[in-house]
Amino acid sequence: MENEQVLEQDQLEECGHCGTHMKSTPHSEKLKSNLGSRLNRIEGQIRGIKGMIEKDVYCDDILNQIAAVQSALNSVGKMLLEGHMKSCVVERIQQGDHEVIEELMKTMNKLLK
Repeated sequence: MENEQVLEQDQLEECGHCGTHMKSTPHSEKLKSNLGSRLNRIEGQIRGIKGMIEKDVYCDDILNQIAAVQSALNSVGKMLLEGHMKSCVVERIQQGDHEVIEELMKTMNKLLK
């Protein structure tokens, strides 16, 4: 792909399934830890919702928990989006790769659905 030519070799990672190269972004250990903690909490909330359904908990209570999970996922998405825009997008634009703007717009449209 054309975009892969712009990336540094250390930003390419081989897919374990098909052997092709995928883009990757190195994240700080602090960010990985923060995102990991948030995702673990979300995972627990999802398990809690499943348990609520199994126990026939009042629908409104389950819906409130679903809203909390959606909000938590949005928060994780915002953190990743901010980092992506400040690093990957800026770097690719500086390298003359303006296709990243279209890629970003598609991703943002998915996030805003």
